[in-house]
Amino acid sequence: MAICHDYLTQRGGAERVVLALARALPDAPLHTAFYDPASTYAGFADVDVHTFPIDRVTPLRRHHRVAMPLLAPAFSRHVVDADVTVCSSSGWAHGVRTTGAKLVYCYTPARWLYQSDRYLRGASPAARALLAVLGPPLRAWDAAAAASATRYLAISTVVRDRIRRHYGIDADVVHPPSAFDADGPLCPVPGIDPGFFLCVSRLLPYKNVDVLVEAFATLASERLVVVGTGPLAGSLAARAGDNVTFLGEVDDNQLRWLYRSATGLLGASHEDFGLTPVEAAAQGTPSAVLRYGGYLDTVEEGVTGLFFDRPEPDAVAAAVRVLAASDFDLNVLRQRAARFTVSSFVSRITAEVDDLRQRCSASSAPDRTP
Repeated sequence: MAICHDYLTQRGGAERVVLALARALPDAPLHTAFYDPASTYAGFADVDVHTFPIDRVTPLRRHHRVAMPLLAPAFSRHVVDADVTVCSSSGWAHGVRTTGAKLVYCYTPARWLYQSDRYLRGASPAARALLAVLGPPLRAWDAAAAASATRYLAISTVVRDRIRRHYGIDADVVHPPSAFDADGPLCPVPGIDPGFFLCVSRLLPYKNVDVLVEAFATLASERLVVVGTGPLAGSLAARAGDNVTFLGEVDDNQLRWLYRSATGLLGASHEDFGLTPVEAAAQGTPSAVLRYGGYLDTVEEGVTGLFFDRPEPDAVAAAVRVLAASDFDLNVLRQRAARFTVSSFVSRITAEVDDLRQRCSASSAPDRTP
């Protein structure tokens, strides 16, 4: 048994899922292209992490997007020797070579290949030109990687539909867990008073945090607190008004306090799943999010939050006003969040692994090479 993940260089929902898998399968080594302990969750220090040779190139480890031309061949050359390998993939890990069965847990087919307009929003002409050159061979590699899987699972209904559209594969939906401990300690953030609106997001173009910042330029009496880091951190902070605060990374104790102290959580991004509304609901906080993608799986309109229809400042501002005037049942919010537990996720994944073990063995399964 083994686990393979794209890279461990950030703190995000996928990394929380992988950490939950690693803890549930303590004897499974974790294979990944890059591992930067300072940039991801501390819990990986207790995991048997195996990195690729390119991890020795420190600049690539710290700027994994620069490594894009190298990642496809790196995964194609790396061999995982296990009866079953669980590939936690948003575009790369499903291309690893395995000696046994390959179970792909897909966060989305590669966004840079199939949603390039959103992924490259605000990118430089050089980045666009590079992807235009790399796109055709990477799409061919990606299709072969998908075909090498024994079984595919999708994190949400929208991702299931993308997998069918791009790969012609029928995948079952297995929602990721909220691996964030809702019942841990609370630690107030200095200088932040309760009653703000909260955004928890990596600061990337497709996350549309700029839309929230622009919305709050028209909401002088409301406050926005943004948690997360990314390439757009500097430009977003420069555009923000005095009622917007960027905190960067916070620890889990502070994040719990922020969720619980917020009036509401906001999300204008095109999410593949949308885990933050689940984390907010576990603290009794409702959400206002874009009516799109994974948010449709994690937010119940009128029960755990509300939707806006366009990732535009006026639509966000209108939703903020409605959310500020609405009442939600704290107990119902927490009950709905409890559906996304680590135990139910692990039970489903281990059942899938056991099924594959019965159907395949490391000695009889072919070498699955993209």
